[in-house]
Amino acid sequence: MAVLCKPAIAVPDHVITNEETLDLARRLHHDHPQLELALRLIKNTGVRKRHLIQPIETVLKHPGLDERSTVFEAESKARVPAVVADALEQAQLEPRQIDLIVYVSCTGFMMPSLTAWLINKMGFRSDTRQLPIAQLGCAAGGAAVNRAHDFCSAYPDSNVLIVACEFCSLCYQPTDLGVGSLLSNGLFGDGIAAAVVRGSGGTGMRLERNGSYLIPNTEDWISYAVRSTGFHFQLDKRVPGTMEPLSPALRTLAEQHQWNAGKLDFYIIHAGGPRILDDLSRFLEVPSEAFRFSRATLTEYGNIASAVVLDALGRMFDEQSALDGHHGLLAGFGPGITAEMSLGTWTVPEG
Repeated sequence: MAVLCKPAIAVPDHVITNEETLDLARRLHHDHPQLELALRLIKNTGVRKRHLIQPIETVLKHPGLDERSTVFEAESKARVPAVVADALEQAQLEPRQIDLIVYVSCTGFMMPSLTAWLINKMGFRSDTRQLPIAQLGCAAGGAAVNRAHDFCSAYPDSNVLIVACEFCSLCYQPTDLGVGSLLSNGLFGDGIAAAVVRGSGGTGMRLERNGSYLIPNTEDWISYAVRSTGFHFQLDKRVPGTMEPLSPALRTLAEQHQWNAGKLDFYIIHAGGPRILDDLSRFLEVPSEAFRFSRATLTEYGNIASAVVLDALGRMFDEQSALDGHHGLLAGFGPGITAEMSLGTWTVPEG
């Protein structure tokens, strides 16, 4: 059975605190008619700090899509290899033992994908399969895990590398002044994560069942307007309430596996914001403490998009609270509105 091993995580050195974000919003948008609402929403995100690939002064300049694309490629190539190397080491594998690379990002675009560059740069085999995923947003972390699981089910004993590279600061748009945009300016951060799904062996979450669910007629609730200035993030005010229609999908997936979604041993959930976690705790009838790993990611890094679920999983590894045989759920939520869900059992090899 495929096992999701311990992830590797890296965040850049430039830091902006929530207090600095609030001060910046007051200075830049002092005459905004809904400034107080935006400030209140940013305060309530639970984010203490975020990490950026560039100083905030550089981010605010917005030099244009051409230069941002150049920065995205350069920063990806500078930062991703070390995270990949750490993930491989934690899975006790070499690059030539990887059969598929799933690369996810919604904050920049390259063709060919960074997967081609990684194969040439880091010694992966030339017949390594490539699966770039660019349009699932924050749900892509869960989707990457699920596609890795599917591949290992089709090709037993294969190994899959997952890479999530998100530089959300490159999507900042100074002309977007809606409350949703202002909120996102105080919520999203930059981060890179990688993990290996081993077809056999390994310590971690043994993947057993996965599923997807799309809430009908919500495709415009989370979206990008793609313009000459780049990606303009659009967030509908109804998004925080999406756990009510999504929680039954989580319950159904668990029931198909003869599990109870409200009585699992661990939960790795995409932390889009505090209400997502609060509502899911209520609808699944699980204690708030069950989502402590996701809350820690949100507090320390903000919403790092597709990398959230891998960072939260890494925190659970570090806590060493999962025991052999524990049952758990991993889920990412994003545009669509889409949920990508996985069920698995914690496994520790004998010896």
